[in-house]
Amino acid sequence: MERIEQAIDRLETAASAPRPARSEEGELQQLREVHQALRGQVEGAIAQIDRLLVNGGGM
Repeated sequence: MERIEQAIDRLETAASAPRPARSEEGELQQLREVHQALRGQVEGAIAQIDRLLVNGGGM
């Protein structure tokens, strides 16, 4: 029950927080796009490392 109350408190705090200005929303969207691109690159690198490990490191 305590965890539910804590979650509700966090939701209420987030709901009462001021919304970002329009210019900040544009920046936020740009950061999200960059984050997604970097995430894709990291996932690709991890997949490549996994393949190298499975194949004995290419040795």
